[in-house]
Order: sequence, then structure tokens, then C-alpha cells
Amino acid sequence: MSRRWMARLGACVIGLGSIVGLGAGGAAAAEPAPGSPEYLARDTQNIADAYGRQTGPGGQLRNPLYLAQLAPGATAQQLQQLADQAAQPGRPAISPGAVFPGWNRGNPLRDGWEDTRGIRREVSFTNRYGAQLRGDVFAPRPGAHDPYTGAALHPPYPGVVITTGSVQGSERMYWWLAEDLAERGYVVLTYDVQGQGRSETLPHEGPIDAVPFCNPFSAPSEGEELGCPGVPAQQPSNFVVGTQDALTFFLSPDNPLGGLLDRSPDTQTVTPGRTSRVAIIGHSLGAFAVSYVQGIDDRVEAVVALDKLSAGGSGPAGTLPPTKPVVPALGIQSEYGFTVAPYYLNNGSSLTPTPGSPTQGPDPQREEATGFDLWRQAGVDTMMMVPRSSTHLEYTDIPLALPASRYGQDLTSVYVQAWLDRYLKHRSAPLLARSFRYLEPVGAGRWAPVTLDRDALLSFYYCSGYALPEGSTSDLTGRGGC
Repeated sequence: MSRRWMARLGACVIGLGSIVGLGAGGAAAAEPAPGSPEYLARDTQNIADAYGRQTGPGGQLRNPLYLAQLAPGATAQQLQQLADQAAQPGRPAISPGAVFPGWNRGNPLRDGWEDTRGIRREVSFTNRYGAQLRGDVFAPRPGAHDPYTGAALHPPYPGVVITTGSVQGSERMYWWLAEDLAERGYVVLTYDVQGQGRSETLPHEGPIDAVPFCNPFSAPSEGEELGCPGVPAQQPSNFVVGTQDALTFFLSPDNPLGGLLDRSPDTQTVTPGRTSRVAIIGHSLGAFAVSYVQGIDDRVEAVVALDKLSAGGSGPAGTLPPTKPVVPALGIQSEYGFTVAPYYLNNGSSLTPTPGSPTQGPDPQREEATGFDLWRQAGVDTMMMVPRSSTHLEYTDIPLALPASRYGQDLTSVYVQAWLDRYLKHRSAPLLARSFRYLEPVGAGRWAPVTLDRDALLSFYYCSGYALPEGSTSDLTGRGGC
């Protein structure tokens, strides 16, 4: 199918229960030239589709159940957060997630998941600096069956720890992925790093444990900007420490669902010395953190980085040593950053776009230059997917604000499920399939299937690829230029 036809068709997405995409994919017959009317039309459609979560079929503004369920849940949640904070005055969370109604709402269409599809337990634990971190643990319900295959689910299960993004990302924004994994046979922890969401802002390093205290003039630890540990929240070390301390809690007797975890050594591991049956997932600065932690923490057997798998070295703030590829890594990476712009303004990194010539398209290998190349060169299993029209906010559930594509989150979930099934459960996973079935929440406790066409839903600007024992390519869809 030619991209000229794709441009004329535009988004061409069909509603719930139908095929989503433009066809079987494959090599393009004729590429429109950058700057041509056809290329500009396709780019304009791509920009419009980057708001598909809000405006697309079944999106936030087009599903009446979304709006109807949004406010009541946000109000109840905010009142509960205020009550929790009042009950612990010595553990202040000074963040938008603790103050602004709806910040931690997540996707209201998922309300009711606990009634039929899984179990969730609120948790709290202190990090190495004494700050209280808050989160939730998810797992399958007793006697549950896999909603896709119908197979009975039996404990023990592999484990997953999810680290949020920065800029005040909260753990509820990632419940979509935790719930998808839990209902398929995983125990999953989501949590807020220090200074974000519902977690405490300051450490407790003073003479009285019950009182928040830090010395801002003390020497900073590796990767920190200041001497007050975990302050500000937006620094790489905060997310590295958060990931490691969350792993410690997750594997401890304090985890209320820890009895469901599979703690037996994994004799089928592809990484010598890594036998824990635990994966870590991170987004944004959390992705930077998990990319780094997998190389230094023997408790990790697989990693997923949501924009982006990092080559390490310097983060957005502070400095950490270079990343060492050790365990299989899946990178889901985005076309756009926090904002959406025409292709000729979107050169450079998606997070720091720079202008370019309108007669030249974006570098298709842009996303390879992150962690994908590092893992491939190290000979460690890796895969990189770039959903079409995706933004940096693709992986967060934020109500009625900020750009995100209609099906990027769905596509991300099926690849994460397949990746962890392969490396934690050692099952045959459809990583190279061209079509996937996904169950979407549609409200009122109901989930409906969509069929996702891989090639149509992957970027036509940037390469997607893999380096696995069965082969290697950075041109998965056969569109060329990679």
C-alpha cells in the first residue's frame, strides 16, 4: 500500500471491536517526497492523530461514559488523599498529585477492574532516606482465567515493578499497564517516587525519625544535584533510588501480595546470573532509571523502557555512569515529545526538537541512536517499537489534557505483555506478529476487543526493529530508509 493512499485515507481508524489500521503493511510502492503536497497532507494527518486519545473514535471526548465517570471518581479520590494526609502530618506530600483534584485520577473507563478482573492493595514503604513512598500492588484474582486465552491462572507469578515518569507523574497514570499485566498472571507494583504523587517530599535524616529533615549543604551522592536526598524530585538519582528501594519492598515480607510471587530460581533465564523472575518498567526519567538499574541490580531479569531506552551517562539532571546492557530490553519510543509539531520542526531528539529543511524528512534512525543500538551491539536481546503519532505522554493516563494517540497505549501494552511472557514466563510470544487482539476498557465495567494492525500503527518516520536470536532488523515494516 502506498503512503500516498495512506495520506488520503488519513487516520482510517475504525471503532471498538473492529480492525484498527490501514491494511497489511509492507514495503511502500512510492514514497511522497518531503515538502510535496502528499507528504504535507500525511504529516498534517499524523499531527491530528497525535490527539486521538481525546478526539478519536471512542476517545475521551467521544465516549459519554468517560466524562460521566471522571468527576465523581476524582472527587472521592481527592477527599481520601486529604484524609490520608491529615492522618500522617509528619509525612507531608507537597505535590500536585496530592493537592489538585483529578491529578491522580487515571482512566475512569477502568473503574470496576477490581470487581471482576484483578485485586489491588494500597501500600506504603520508606526509601533509604526515610521518606515514605506510597503505591499499589496488583495481582490476579483467585481462580482467575486469562481474559485472552481462557486458561486458568495459578500462582506463583512473576513480578513487575513500574517506575513513573518525572515532571510530577503519578502512579495512577500507569494503572492501565499494571492492570493489563496483573489480569494475565503477574504481580505488579506501581509507586510514586519521593516528591511526586502521594509520596513524601522530604527525607528523614535528622535526629528525630518522625520529623522530616535534610541538610541541603551536605555533599550530594552520585547522580544527585543537591545534598538533600530526593529533592528536587526531578533528578536521575531519585528515580534510580526509587526503583531499587521499590524492588526491595516488593520482594520483602511487607508486600501484602508477596505470597503470590514466584521466588523459585529461573532455570530458563537467557541472562546468566539473573534468575529472579522480576522485570522493571519505567517511563521518561523512570525509563532512564530502569535502563541503568538493570545493569547493576541482580534482582532484575528483563526491562521495558517507555520513551526511552537509554544509553546512559548523563540524564536530564545530574550524572550517572554509562548504562551496561545486561538483560533483554524492550524500548517503546515516541515520535513527538510533550508537544506536537510539523516534521520540519521535529529534527533532533523528540524531547528537544530542532528545525530542519522542509525538503528533508526526519532521520529514520533517530530512535536507534538511543539504547537500541547499545543493546544490539552488546549482543543482548532487544526490540524497539515507535507507535505512529505517539507522544511522550502516550504512556500516562491523563484526563482531557495533553496529546496522545488513540491506539499507541494499546499497542504498547500488547508488546509489553509479549516481552514479559517471553523472558519471565518463557512462552512463545507473538513479538513479530502483524496483528494483535487487545481488550480495551469502554466504561461501566466492560472491556471490548480491538484488532491492532502492526504496520499501520507503527511510525512511517522512524524505524522500528529488533535484534533477537531469530534475526535482526531495524526496518520491521519494510518501509525502507532504515
